[in-house]
Amino acid sequence: MLYREAGQFKATYAADQQIFPIRQDRIVMIALVVFMFAVVPAVADQYWLSAVLIPVLIFALATIGLNILTGYAGQLSLGTAAFMAVGAFAAYNLDLRVPGIPLPVVLALAGVFAAGVGAVFGLPSLRIKGFYLAVATLAAQFFIVWALVKFSWFSNDSSSGVITAQKMHLFGKVLDTPAQKYLITLAVVVLLALAAKNLMRSSTGRAFMAVRDMDVAAAVIGIPLMRTKLLAFAISSFYCGVAGALYAYAYLGTVEPEGFTLDLSFRILFMVIIGGMGSILGSFLGAAFIVLVPIGLNVSTQWLNGVLQSMLHWSLPGSLTSNLELMVFGGLIIFFLAVEPHGLARLWQIGKEKLRLWPFPH
Repeated sequence: MLYREAGQFKATYAADQQIFPIRQDRIVMIALVVFMFAVVPAVADQYWLSAVLIPVLIFALATIGLNILTGYAGQLSLGTAAFMAVGAFAAYNLDLRVPGIPLPVVLALAGVFAAGVGAVFGLPSLRIKGFYLAVATLAAQFFIVWALVKFSWFSNDSSSGVITAQKMHLFGKVLDTPAQKYLITLAVVVLLALAAKNLMRSSTGRAFMAVRDMDVAAAVIGIPLMRTKLLAFAISSFYCGVAGALYAYAYLGTVEPEGFTLDLSFRILFMVIIGGMGSILGSFLGAAFIVLVPIGLNVSTQWLNGVLQSMLHWSLPGSLTSNLELMVFGGLIIFFLAVEPHGLARLWQIGKEKLRLWPFPH
């Protein structure tokens, strides 16, 4: 009764081809978006906005980008953080060298520059695939970070390569409060997530999935492999570039090339795997898992230390606490992947299947 599709008839092609064709999905998504825009900024404090929600949204956007490339197009990449760095430094230089440029144009052009770089480093995908392609894209990770450090023009001749992002302006208003940064980040992420969802339902998305499943068969039926693979790299890098610009402007404020390390690329890859490959919803779930679980473990450890201190006048050593958090976090990742290798999005899909038949057994 909570989730029934019976009686929902489609009388037009437009109704049948909606992004959310099931009424319950539309209601939930609209309610969630309204809640995130209207309620969260009013009730959340500065910590939740700046340290939790904004990074979750930014990493979700970068995860969507990698998911388009890896989950939908089947091209493995380890250069996600490097493409984020391109977006961050491109946005910084555009804002610095083009006075009065609007914020939406800065974010869009940052994504375009990252898309161009991503397409160049996607050229090896025409000849190699799998782990060999991952190693080839690893060159982007090291080369881009090296170039940003080597050529000081990118950082406005900063000796350390560190840049401080300018304040964001929109319609003549300075966006400097956590709530304002959260709202602009949320607006960009929602817009691009809907665009990605719609893209995967188009002929381009179907071409991506055909190449992922078997590129030889895709070429036989007329799908141009070169254009499709390079387009996947370009679109993926566009999303990562916009995420990198928001990472610098809405989250950290001050960034350096060394901050976009291989570790960040692996974190985003883990978000794709845990959330679910080939799922836009899984990108959000994976980003939330990777960001929120360590925070939850830290709070739980502090609570446990408080209990031990009050009852036994003893607390866990600091080294044990940090290692315990890492072990529990790794154990949770292994547990979720063992329970459902297709990620959290698949668990949500199974839950919807159960709701369709509830309360009857199946």
